[in-house]
Amino acid sequence: MRKSMAFALAVAWLGLCAPGAAQAPGEPVATQPKINLTLEQRFTIKELIKDLNVPPAPPNTETSVGATVPSAVKLNPMPAEVANKVPQVKSHVFFIADGKIVIVDPKENKIVDAFN
Repeated sequence: MRKSMAFALAVAWLGLCAPGAAQAPGEPVATQPKINLTLEQRFTIKELIKDLNVPPAPPNTETSVGATVPSAVKLNPMPAEVANKVPQVKSHVFFIADGKIVIVDPKENKIVDAFN
């Protein structure tokens, strides 16, 4: 029993310390392409944004998570009330396309979430 536990610990340790597992100095940090929002948070965002007078993005604008937002799309700052209730999106911007609210990371100009 002790041998199998020692073996399992050794395998786990090797997996954590395997070459290439650590980030090399100077490499860019990979960003998470999606923000994790609950259904309740999405509902809150939708309810607070729906009454704003935000012009929609041009037809056929890409809304897939991870996509880069075209420069033709006007990005709107996150309303303070949304930022207060859903702090994860405080520094994000958004646009509306095809009835979807599209949340964008302004640093990367990439879509991190989109929902109806």
